[in-house]
Amino acid sequence: MITYNTDGVKMPKIKKRDTTTWIRAVAYSYGKKVGDVGYMFVNDEKILEVNREYLGHDYFTDIITFDYSEGDTIGGDVVISLDTVKSNAQLFGKDYDEELHRVIIHGILHLCGINDKGPGERELMEEAENRALAMR
Repeated sequence: MITYNTDGVKMPKIKKRDTTTWIRAVAYSYGKKVGDVGYMFVNDEKILEVNREYLGHDYFTDIITFDYSEGDTIGGDVVISLDTVKSNAQLFGKDYDEELHRVIIHGILHLCGINDKGPGERELMEEAENRALAMR
């Protein structure tokens, strides 16, 4: 089951049923099934708190993904800062809705096993995000 919740922000204007169908299709394209995935939309203050507490990082970010996947079933908690999504959309000249969906699927791609920290991985993640956005 995929759930969508908020902490300190209003729920973004996403079509939950359509978004859930899209997420399942993207996961399926990687040979994965979707188990329990919980999205939590927060503000910058909250994501900084989560980043410090759970990862020991002292900086803002747009997304933090906690992976609880087992075998071919993905599961996890995905924390997204709507403040950072908005500022990144402005910074990169992107539509807010597109940037939000890029970040939403970014977490799923992590759960599917795609990384973005090592050499050349960021480019692979961007390609995967673009393919996923085209499926929307």
